[in-house]
Amino acid sequence: MVRPSQQLHPHREPAPLRAAATVLLLRDTPSGLEVLMTRRSPTASFAPNAYVFPGGRIDEADTAARRIATRRRTQSRVQLTQAIAAIRESFEELGVLLAHHTDGTPVSAELIAGMDRSTADTTVAFAEQCAARGLQLSTDRVFTLAHWITDRDLPKRFDVPFLVARMPEGQTPTADESEQFEPCWVRPADALARHAEGRFFIIFPTVRTLERLAAYADVDAVLQACTSRPEGEGPLWTSCPRAGLLGGKEARYMEHEHPYGELAMVCPDGQIVHALDWQTEHAVPLLKNLRRLTAPNPSAMTGPGTNSYIVGDASTGYIVVDPGPNDFGHIGRLWKATQGDIRMIVCTHSHADHSPGATPLQALCKTTNPPILGLPSAPTARPNARFTPDRALADGERLVLNATAVGDNGETLLPLHTLRVIHTPGHAANHLCLVLEEDGLLLSGDHILNGSTTVIDPPDGNMTHYLDSLDKLDAACQAGDVRFILPAHGHVIAEARSAIARLKAHRLKRESKVADAMRRLPAGTIDEWLPLAYDDVPERMWPMAARSFAAHVERLQKLAAA
Repeated sequence: MVRPSQQLHPHREPAPLRAAATVLLLRDTPSGLEVLMTRRSPTASFAPNAYVFPGGRIDEADTAARRIATRRRTQSRVQLTQAIAAIRESFEELGVLLAHHTDGTPVSAELIAGMDRSTADTTVAFAEQCAARGLQLSTDRVFTLAHWITDRDLPKRFDVPFLVARMPEGQTPTADESEQFEPCWVRPADALARHAEGRFFIIFPTVRTLERLAAYADVDAVLQACTSRPEGEGPLWTSCPRAGLLGGKEARYMEHEHPYGELAMVCPDGQIVHALDWQTEHAVPLLKNLRRLTAPNPSAMTGPGTNSYIVGDASTGYIVVDPGPNDFGHIGRLWKATQGDIRMIVCTHSHADHSPGATPLQALCKTTNPPILGLPSAPTARPNARFTPDRALADGERLVLNATAVGDNGETLLPLHTLRVIHTPGHAANHLCLVLEEDGLLLSGDHILNGSTTVIDPPDGNMTHYLDSLDKLDAACQAGDVRFILPAHGHVIAEARSAIARLKAHRLKRESKVADAMRRLPAGTIDEWLPLAYDDVPERMWPMAARSFAAHVERLQKLAAA
């Protein structure tokens, strides 16, 4: 784990969570699926004037109301209480009651009109009103769609299941005109379009939920998705978003989105202080002992550019990892960011966007004359990827930056920043990764990228070696409690071992498609197999995909011959 002493910002405890529940009431129309939304009061303490789904806090009375609730066999007690709260809130806010008589007949609009929707202390409790009329709550028809936890930066936070249910027939929503106003039925895509135009304000979790809901054709499809999971009942997704600054404005992200991991590392408590804009002019602080300077070489192959990492501090000097291309401005900015106090220059591999900057950067550091470290390129490397370090690194070797402490017994060297070398062939024969041991960070070079899979280009690239190296990195992450991956292209990646597992699963799934294409056309060629195996990838990407495709074919043929 990252040492607290290396965090950039003092820790701030997020506000406590409050249990709540919300429900998406759905209906089918000739123009498609619609969801019921309502506008919150302009004086509301949370999301004023936002269009939301009905819902609110879970009360103790909701637990007691289980006695009049119908329950599915697979529905937990917690889910039952959440469904009761959502039903109660939709009744109080919009006059919609998901209930039925004990004989199964639906509740009438006239009966609902005679019930008290007020939440004042003198009001008969919701459950008592229902029981007095012989009603059962239709909680067995309420299903869990999602689980949202309010962002860590907000002063009021909720732990909220987003539930779904079919709108009861014969009922008309009517706002309470105190907390909720303007109930409206809207297609998810239309709500999103109006929001983009500034005519329909919705907050981040609502936006993301509507985006997912827009993919379903009708109510049955939504309910089917919620009930057909092999692992049983539960949310289709869970998220506690994080926010950073993009173009000077707040931007929020879910766990699967590219900047999320970087925000988790730099601002674990959710403070909105980290800028996510790609920066080539100045080194971006990630931790006190870690900065990133991105080279100005964006492309389809390099993404926003090559990340050069600066490890260390003023007391220890610095190690520069991947000095990047031979770009005069970039090399000068690396020197300036370190004041020339570079002790080592490490290249993760010999490709042209990673290693050519090493020699000119070394020449600038006349005082320290740092050695260029890495692994020499193999004979299989392409002519533009030749590289010979001053010294070859050994697998498992440690590169240490020390600080000097003066005590009663004289001077002592204290290791503050230790990079352990892991040889990871696959993307290139001489590829290596580095673990910053004290902080549980993996500098992954091109072996693991954020937002794309790396190219495996034979003969220097090898798919079997690549997959074996993923296993090696997973073992290193487990042993060293590594939580974050710092790739050579893209933002920091969180949940290191999960990311590695997903990447390996993706590669093996692609390999399965390659094998299937080869079986379908046993006398085919790579040009004939490629469209079959990469039919889910835009055709413009096929020339790049062809390299990794060839690596899969090479691996499959060797496995078949073994």
